[in-house]
Amino acid sequence: MLYLKTLIIVVQLLSALGVIGLVLLQHGKGADMGAAFGSGASGSLFGATGSANFLSRTTAVLAAIFFITTLALTYLGSYKPQASAGVLGGAMPTPASAPAAGASASAPASAPVASSAPGADVPK
Repeated sequence: MLYLKTLIIVVQLLSALGVIGLVLLQHGKGADMGAAFGSGASGSLFGATGSANFLSRTTAVLAAIFFITTLALTYLGSYKPQASAGVLGGAMPTPASAPAAGASASAPASAPVASSAPGADVPK
């Protein structure tokens, strides 16, 4: 389970970095300033509108991957395994704190009675 969480975190981190990079590469409405700093060169590789379609589709795919990995990590983080019922599969018997009624009749009368009061075990 730990390896699965680690793998999902790595995929989420890579998709987040990819979304950040692709959003920074895309042209906005005021692409004149962006083209002045060198981001206009990527438009010639895909054609006039090809880069916008390619970059926006890739950004959408990476955003969907990021969303899915976030949901998966939330699900795995809230998963709590059920408590085991033991080897026999049944409920564990509760220990008796007081002896049963039948057992007290057979107990010797000279048996000391345990007391929970402080100082009860100190001799007088």
